[in-house]
Amino acid sequence: MNLELLTRTDTYVSLLTLTAMEIVLGIDNVVFISILTAKLPAAQQPLARRLGLSLALILRLGLLFAISWLMGLTAPLFAVFGRGFSGRDLILLGGGLFLVAKATHEIYDRLEAAHPAEPQPGGAGAFGLVLVQILALDVVFSLDSVITAVGMAQQIAVMVVAMVAAVGVMLLSAARISDFVNRHPSMKVLALSFLLLIGVMLVAESLGQHIAKGTIYFAMAFALGVELVNMRLRKKAAPVVLHHRFENDPPASGAAT
Repeated sequence: MNLELLTRTDTYVSLLTLTAMEIVLGIDNVVFISILTAKLPAAQQPLARRLGLSLALILRLGLLFAISWLMGLTAPLFAVFGRGFSGRDLILLGGGLFLVAKATHEIYDRLEAAHPAEPQPGGAGAFGLVLVQILALDVVFSLDSVITAVGMAQQIAVMVVAMVAAVGVMLLSAARISDFVNRHPSMKVLALSFLLLIGVMLVAESLGQHIAKGTIYFAMAFALGVELVNMRLRKKAAPVVLHHRFENDPPASGAAT
C-alpha cells in the first residue's frame, strides 16, 4: 500500500463507506447460508457457515485481483432479438433463476409440504451438497460485491481491507442471524421472500432492466421493521390470551365448589 494513502482523509471515508456497503450487500448472503445450513445437524452448522463465508471472501478477493478479466465479462458474447448478452449477464441470470427456484421451493416446503418426524440428513454427502449450493450463490453475490467496490473506490488496498472487514463482521454475526431466523418461522418466510425478490432483481439486471438497489433494500428494511413490530405485539399479546383462556376454562370435574 502506498504510505501516502494513510495520510489522506478520503481514504478512510472511502474505506468506511465501502465496508458499510459490503456488509449491507453481504446480509442476503448470510441469510441464504443460514437457511441452507439449517438443514444440516446442529453440530455441522457452524462449520458450514464459516466455510461458506470464507469461500465468499476468497472468491471476492480473487475477482478483485482479476479485475481486468472481470471487466471483460461485460463484453457481449452473443445477441438474442437484438439484445446482447455478456458473461456477467449470464452469471446474474443463472444466479437469479437459482435464487427464485430455491426460495420458491423452500417457501412451498415450509407452508404446504408434510414433514413427518425424521432425523436431519448428515454425513459428507449432505454437507458437500450444501457447500456446493453456497458456492454457486457466492459467485453471484461476489460478482455484485466486487463491481460495487470498484465503482466506489479506486485503490485495490482499500477494497481488500473493506472486504476482509465486512466478512469478519458477517462471521461474527452469522450464528446470531441464523439462530434468530430459524427460531421465528415468520422471519424465515420473510427471509425467503427477500431472497426471492433479490433473485427477481438479478434476472431483471441480466435482461438489461436496471433496478435501483436502494429501492430494494429500503423495501426489505421496511418489511423487516413491520415484522419486528408484529413479533413484539404477538409476544405482548400471548400472556393476555393465556390468562383469558385460564379464566374462562370450566373447572375440572370433581373440583370443590
